[in-house]
Amino acid sequence: MKFGVLVFPGSNCDRDMQDALEKDLGYPVEMLWHKDSDLSDFTTDDCIVLPGGFSYGDYLRCGAIAKFSPMMQSVIEFANKGGKVLGVCNGFQILCESGLLPGALLQNANQQFVCKNVFIKTDKSEALQIPIAHGEGRYYADEATLTHLEKNNQILFRYCDESGKVGGTANPNGSTWDIAGICNDGRNVFGMMPHPERATSDVLSNIDGKKVFEILGLKKK
Repeated sequence: MKFGVLVFPGSNCDRDMQDALEKDLGYPVEMLWHKDSDLSDFTTDDCIVLPGGFSYGDYLRCGAIAKFSPMMQSVIEFANKGGKVLGVCNGFQILCESGLLPGALLQNANQQFVCKNVFIKTDKSEALQIPIAHGEGRYYADEATLTHLEKNNQILFRYCDESGKVGGTANPNGSTWDIAGICNDGRNVFGMMPHPERATSDVLSNIDGKKVFEILGLKKK
Protein backbone atom coordinates (compact mmCIF):
# COMPACT_ATOMS: atom_id res chain seq x y z
CA MET A 1 0.00 0.00 0.00
CA LYS A 2 1.10 3.53 -0.73
CA PHE A 3 -0.46 6.88 0.08
CA GLY A 4 -1.22 10.00 -1.90
CA VAL A 5 -1.60 13.23 0.11
CA LEU A 6 -3.54 16.07 -1.50
CA VAL A 7 -2.18 19.61 -1.27
CA PHE A 8 -4.67 22.46 -1.56
CA PRO A 9 -3.91 26.17 -1.21
CA GLY A 10 -4.38 26.58 2.53
CA SER A 11 -3.45 23.02 3.53
CA ASN A 12 -1.24 23.15 6.61
CA CYS A 13 -1.19 19.54 7.77
CA ASP A 14 -0.10 17.96 4.49
CA ARG A 15 3.57 17.75 5.50
CA ASP A 16 2.64 16.51 8.97
CA MET A 17 0.71 13.69 7.31
CA GLN A 18 3.56 12.93 4.90
CA ASP A 19 6.09 12.81 7.74
CA ALA A 20 3.91 10.52 9.88
CA LEU A 21 3.17 8.14 7.01
CA GLU A 22 6.75 7.95 5.76
CA LYS A 23 8.87 8.16 8.89
CA ASP A 24 6.63 6.71 11.58
CA LEU A 25 4.51 4.22 9.62
CA GLY A 26 6.93 3.33 6.82
CA TYR A 27 4.71 3.93 3.79
CA PRO A 28 5.71 5.40 0.43
CA VAL A 29 3.96 8.74 -0.08
CA GLU A 30 3.29 10.86 -3.15
CA MET A 31 2.17 14.48 -2.78
CA LEU A 32 -0.73 15.40 -5.08
CA TRP A 33 -1.31 18.99 -6.22
CA HIS A 34 -4.96 20.08 -6.32
CA LYS A 35 -4.78 21.30 -9.94
CA ASP A 36 -3.55 17.93 -11.22
CA SER A 37 -5.90 15.01 -11.81
CA ASP A 38 -3.77 11.95 -12.53
CA LEU A 39 -4.17 9.03 -10.11
CA SER A 40 -2.97 6.37 -12.55
CA ASP A 41 -0.08 5.47 -10.23
CA PHE A 42 -2.55 4.33 -7.57
CA THR A 43 -4.60 1.15 -7.31
CA THR A 44 -7.61 0.44 -5.12
CA ASP A 45 -5.21 -1.15 -2.62
CA ASP A 46 -3.73 2.31 -2.01
CA CYS A 47 -5.08 5.25 -0.02
CA ILE A 48 -5.58 8.93 -0.84
CA VAL A 49 -5.49 11.33 2.11
CA LEU A 50 -7.19 14.71 2.36
CA PRO A 51 -5.24 16.47 5.14
CA GLY A 52 -6.21 19.15 7.60
CA GLY A 53 -5.90 22.87 7.08
CA PHE A 54 -7.92 25.64 5.50
CA SER A 55 -8.37 24.65 1.85
CA TYR A 56 -9.06 27.74 -0.27
CA GLY A 57 -9.12 29.79 2.93
CA ASP A 58 -12.38 28.13 4.07
CA TYR A 59 -14.28 30.62 1.91
CA LEU A 60 -18.05 29.96 1.58
CA ARG A 61 -17.90 26.88 3.84
CA CYS A 62 -15.07 24.65 4.92
CA GLY A 63 -14.32 22.33 1.99
CA ALA A 64 -17.02 23.83 -0.25
CA ILE A 65 -14.57 25.06 -2.91
CA ALA A 66 -12.05 22.22 -2.60
CA LYS A 67 -14.64 19.71 -3.80
CA PHE A 68 -14.49 21.30 -7.27
CA SER A 69 -10.72 20.91 -7.74
CA PRO A 70 -9.54 18.66 -10.61
CA MET A 71 -7.83 16.26 -8.20
CA MET A 72 -10.98 15.91 -6.09
CA GLN A 73 -12.95 14.84 -9.14
CA SER A 74 -10.38 12.07 -9.62
CA VAL A 75 -10.56 11.19 -5.92
CA ILE A 76 -14.34 10.82 -6.14
CA GLU A 77 -13.93 8.46 -9.10
CA PHE A 78 -11.18 6.58 -7.21
CA ALA A 79 -13.44 6.14 -4.17
CA ASN A 80 -16.39 5.03 -6.29
CA LYS A 81 -14.17 2.28 -7.72
CA GLY A 82 -13.35 1.06 -4.20
CA GLY A 83 -10.12 2.95 -3.54
CA LYS A 84 -9.41 3.94 0.05
CA VAL A 85 -9.80 7.62 0.97
CA LEU A 86 -9.08 9.20 4.37
CA GLY A 87 -10.11 12.75 5.26
CA VAL A 88 -8.77 14.33 8.45
CA CYS A 89 -10.25 17.55 9.89
CA ASN A 90 -10.60 19.82 6.82
CA GLY A 91 -10.35 16.63 4.76
CA PHE A 92 -13.42 15.27 6.59
CA GLN A 93 -15.24 18.50 5.76
CA ILE A 94 -14.30 18.13 2.08
CA LEU A 95 -15.54 14.53 2.00
CA CYS A 96 -18.92 15.62 3.36
CA GLU A 97 -19.13 18.55 0.96
CA SER A 98 -18.30 16.27 -1.98
CA GLY A 99 -20.94 13.71 -1.02
CA LEU A 100 -18.49 10.90 -0.34
CA LEU A 101 -19.64 10.92 3.29
CA PRO A 102 -23.05 11.90 4.68
CA GLY A 103 -23.74 14.79 7.02
CA ALA A 104 -21.95 18.08 7.60
CA LEU A 105 -19.43 19.69 9.94
CA LEU A 106 -20.83 22.78 11.66
CA GLN A 107 -19.34 25.47 13.88
CA ASN A 108 -18.33 24.21 17.31
CA ALA A 109 -21.07 24.52 19.91
CA ASN A 110 -18.98 26.98 21.93
CA GLN A 111 -18.32 29.03 18.77
CA GLN A 112 -14.59 28.90 19.46
CA PHE A 113 -11.60 27.25 17.83
CA VAL A 114 -10.53 24.28 19.94
CA CYS A 115 -6.96 22.95 19.95
CA LYS A 116 -6.10 20.29 22.53
CA ASN A 117 -5.70 16.58 23.16
CA VAL A 118 -8.93 14.62 23.41
CA PHE A 119 -9.86 10.96 23.76
CA ILE A 120 -11.76 8.89 21.21
CA LYS A 121 -12.75 5.25 21.01
CA THR A 122 -14.48 2.65 18.89
CA ASP A 123 -17.19 0.46 20.35
CA LYS A 124 -14.49 -2.06 21.27
CA SER A 125 -11.21 -0.15 21.69
CA GLU A 126 -9.73 1.54 24.70
CA ALA A 127 -9.62 5.33 24.84
CA LEU A 128 -7.05 6.76 22.42
CA GLN A 129 -5.51 10.19 22.98
CA ILE A 130 -5.56 12.14 19.71
CA PRO A 131 -5.15 15.93 19.16
CA ILE A 132 -7.86 18.12 17.64
CA ALA A 133 -7.60 21.59 16.11
CA HIS A 134 -10.79 22.93 14.55
CA GLY A 135 -13.46 25.60 14.65
CA GLU A 136 -16.07 23.73 12.61
CA GLY A 137 -15.92 20.17 13.90
CA ARG A 138 -19.46 19.60 15.15
CA TYR A 139 -20.77 16.64 13.15
CA TYR A 140 -24.41 16.88 12.19
CA ALA A 141 -26.78 14.65 10.23
CA ASP A 142 -30.53 14.12 10.23
CA GLU A 143 -32.09 11.39 12.35
CA ALA A 144 -32.49 8.95 9.47
CA THR A 145 -28.83 9.28 8.49
CA LEU A 146 -27.66 8.88 12.07
CA THR A 147 -29.82 5.80 12.53
CA HIS A 148 -28.38 4.30 9.33
CA LEU A 149 -24.81 5.02 10.44
CA GLU A 150 -25.46 3.40 13.81
CA LYS A 151 -27.22 0.34 12.38
CA ASN A 152 -24.54 -0.21 9.74
CA ASN A 153 -21.61 0.24 12.17
CA GLN A 154 -20.36 3.29 10.26
CA ILE A 155 -19.68 5.39 13.34
CA LEU A 156 -15.96 4.71 13.71
CA PHE A 157 -15.01 6.92 16.65
CA ARG A 158 -16.80 8.78 19.43
CA TYR A 159 -15.43 11.33 21.86
CA CYS A 160 -14.86 9.94 25.34
CA ASP A 161 -12.95 10.68 28.52
CA GLU A 162 -9.70 9.00 29.53
CA SER A 163 -11.59 6.11 31.12
CA GLY A 164 -13.56 5.48 27.93
CA LYS A 165 -16.87 7.03 29.03
CA VAL A 166 -18.50 8.53 25.94
CA GLY A 167 -20.00 12.02 25.79
CA GLY A 168 -20.65 14.70 28.34
CA THR A 169 -17.80 17.14 28.86
CA ALA A 170 -15.54 14.82 26.83
CA ASN A 171 -17.32 16.03 23.67
CA PRO A 172 -15.22 19.06 22.66
CA ASN A 173 -17.46 20.54 19.96
CA GLY A 174 -21.07 19.45 20.51
CA SER A 175 -20.92 16.79 17.81
CA THR A 176 -24.19 14.88 17.42
CA TRP A 177 -24.10 11.51 19.16
CA ASP A 178 -20.49 12.40 20.17
CA ILE A 179 -19.32 11.40 16.68
CA ALA A 180 -15.62 11.96 15.95
CA GLY A 181 -15.34 9.86 12.78
CA ILE A 182 -17.43 7.88 10.30
CA CYS A 183 -17.09 5.80 7.14
CA ASN A 184 -19.22 5.24 4.05
CA ASP A 185 -21.40 2.22 3.30
CA GLY A 186 -18.57 0.57 1.38
CA ARG A 187 -16.14 1.07 4.29
CA ASN A 188 -13.45 2.49 2.00
CA VAL A 189 -13.97 6.21 2.71
CA PHE A 190 -13.10 7.41 6.21
CA GLY A 191 -13.51 10.83 7.79
CA MET A 192 -12.49 12.05 11.23
CA MET A 193 -11.90 15.40 12.94
CA PRO A 194 -9.03 14.37 15.31
CA HIS A 195 -5.50 14.28 13.84
CA PRO A 196 -3.95 10.79 14.15
CA GLU A 197 -0.86 11.97 12.24
CA ARG A 198 0.01 14.15 15.24
CA ALA A 199 0.24 11.11 17.51
CA THR A 200 2.54 8.64 15.75
CA SER A 201 5.97 9.56 17.12
CA ASP A 202 7.78 8.43 20.26
CA VAL A 203 9.35 11.91 20.36
CA LEU A 204 5.89 13.29 21.16
CA SER A 205 5.33 10.60 23.83
CA ASN A 206 2.12 9.52 22.11
CA ILE A 207 1.70 6.86 19.43
CA ASP A 208 -2.06 6.30 19.78
CA GLY A 209 -2.40 7.63 16.23
CA LYS A 210 -0.78 4.43 14.95
CA LYS A 211 -3.67 2.48 16.49
CA VAL A 212 -6.12 4.69 14.59
CA PHE A 213 -4.50 3.74 11.28
CA GLU A 214 -4.68 0.08 12.31
CA ILE A 215 -8.37 0.36 13.19
CA LEU A 216 -9.03 1.89 9.77
CA GLY A 217 -7.31 -1.09 8.12
CA LEU A 218 -4.35 1.03 7.00
CA LYS A 219 -1.74 -0.94 8.89
CA LYS A 220 1.53 -1.69 7.10
CA LYS A 221 1.77 -5.38 6.26
